[in-house]
Amino acid sequence: MNLNRRNALFASGAAASLSMIPGRVLGANEKVDVAWIGVGGRGPRIISNFERSGILNVVALCDVHVDNKNMQAMKAKYPNAKVYQDWRKLFDEMSNQFDAVINLTPDHQHFPISMVSMAHGKPVYTEKPLARTFQEIDLLMAAEKKYGVPTQMGNQGHSGDNYFQFKAWKEAGIIKDVTHVDAYMNKWRRWHPWGDLQAYPTGAKKPAGLDWDIWLGVTPTPNVYDPKFHPGNWRGWYQYGTGCFGDWGAHILDTIHRFLELGMPEKISATKWVQPNDLIFPLATTINFAFPARGDMPAMDIDWYDGQENLPPIPKEFAGRELKKDKPGKFIYSKDYVFQGDSHGSTLQILPYEKYRELLKAGNVPKNFGKNSDHYTNFLLACKGEEETRSPFSVSGPLSQVLVLGCLAQRLGGELHFDRETRRITNNKLADSLLKDEVRKGWEQYYKL
Repeated sequence: MNLNRRNALFASGAAASLSMIPGRVLGANEKVDVAWIGVGGRGPRIISNFERSGILNVVALCDVHVDNKNMQAMKAKYPNAKVYQDWRKLFDEMSNQFDAVINLTPDHQHFPISMVSMAHGKPVYTEKPLARTFQEIDLLMAAEKKYGVPTQMGNQGHSGDNYFQFKAWKEAGIIKDVTHVDAYMNKWRRWHPWGDLQAYPTGAKKPAGLDWDIWLGVTPTPNVYDPKFHPGNWRGWYQYGTGCFGDWGAHILDTIHRFLELGMPEKISATKWVQPNDLIFPLATTINFAFPARGDMPAMDIDWYDGQENLPPIPKEFAGRELKKDKPGKFIYSKDYVFQGDSHGSTLQILPYEKYRELLKAGNVPKNFGKNSDHYTNFLLACKGEEETRSPFSVSGPLSQVLVLGCLAQRLGGELHFDRETRRITNNKLADSLLKDEVRKGWEQYYKL
């Protein structure tokens, strides 16, 4: 299919017919043929995680920078895999030659690649957060429902021990009546290294083999290459990324959001706002999310802390221990207990530890969560019809929307009121308009379900 025909296909809505193309029926001992999009950054590490499943077969490798060292290493490792620079051409030429898609691109590219994958009837694993805007996540959830393929967001802790522990402890009545959460990430990362910026960079000589037009994707500005954007530095820019909160909130708040059935907040407030900027995320923020009562669960709120020196309060039950700045985590406050946990799949402890030990000794705490597939194997087994994914877009989408609402508060400051029924911000026209974003000319077709 040539590029003009593809654009016409999506623009006309005819892409819906692609979902009717049946996928290959995989036998019990067959591997899942995967097209891997986004190799240059964490590609080798994540590929090795998928390889542990024993059922991964990489048939295509795609990256906008074909000369980067990770792409070269993966080409050597998978000499039979076809190599692409433009993911659109990959779908044009070999969509009938792979079973699933792994999407490890920057945040601003998650949306179009995931939409096209589902429209072609392909299960898709997309890194967190699911997308960069509220509207994009709405469309991804609608596409998942329409096309009916397995999906998974890459918050890998959602298949770890914390997932099974949180579920079991809530069902056992140990986690109940939660009223407040303090979540934090205070480790230095490359989200805020550029100082008080007044304008976008004016550009620099791009590395050989990098197609910057494809990297830009759906985003209209800025349109010049600069090392302050790529590689890796894109996360700190509103135009391309979701900052510290979008990156780590998915690893720290996922089980809280899911099993406490939080949905959307009613109010999001920037209670601390250090070095705000029109282009990049602030140096440090504290963001409060207010959630209403849900069924028999009380109203609760979450305070998010980021920035190296912006630490959460320490509960007295923490027994005077010092909070390590390089270790993200959370404190969960309920009527009966205070829980402490780190990120990803790390399990919770009840504070103080003596109380936890007493409960364990009495046998009142479920602690055997069985043998379960990890996040990567879970996705591949879902492609084979043997499991259901644990972080499908229907689950990870609302979590990601909470993250992007927090990013809006970090960007604009003040207080945002969110109507959970109309799904609009009611007190700030600019914030409401930013629930979706301008789309670069020539890429509009991906926003038509």
